[in-house]
Amino acid sequence: MSADPPFSPELVLYGYQVGVFPMDDGEGNILWFSPDPRCVIEFDDLRVSKSLRQRIRRNEFDIRIDTVFRDVIATCAVRPEGTWISDQIVDVYSRLHEAGFAHSVEAWRDDELVGGLYGVAIGGAFFGESMFHRATDASKVALVALIERLRERGYTLLDSQWTTPHLTRMGASEISRDEYLARLREALRLECRFA
Repeated sequence: MSADPPFSPELVLYGYQVGVFPMDDGEGNILWFSPDPRCVIEFDDLRVSKSLRQRIRRNEFDIRIDTVFRDVIATCAVRPEGTWISDQIVDVYSRLHEAGFAHSVEAWRDDELVGGLYGVAIGGAFFGESMFHRATDASKVALVALIERLRERGYTLLDSQWTTPHLTRMGASEISRDEYLARLREALRLECRFA
């Protein structure tokens, strides 16, 4: 269904809290999704390959939080096959960032942004939206850094929305919509601070 109320930061926050998330259909319409099953990443199930672990140990990337949020989301939107991240998505999520809800985890090398991800934090839940890389494993290192941060700060739910081969290789799994909604309710009761 398309959004009848104006697409706004408040509407997006409400959507997350009831288990749906927005995507642009490529024609300017915002559609809302609640996949069943839902993809999540359990912190303890994260799989880090030996080569990725070595890359992290060598500090090949400088991980930064929220320094260039708009650049991260804009770079995530650049895809040869098209994207659901429209200008209105960029605008609303940038406003969510300014309000302290949307965050970016960035991988830098030699002062150049080479990978990252962004998402929204509410209570003890983090809703991962998209990631990109311009250097091998940069987005994976950002994901590992995200999970470490969420674990340290008491988060209990990392919603990855759709299952992808990339996320599955890193340990993502699927849960039913009912289980997801129950876990979401529990996570939203927590008071965690991302930044």
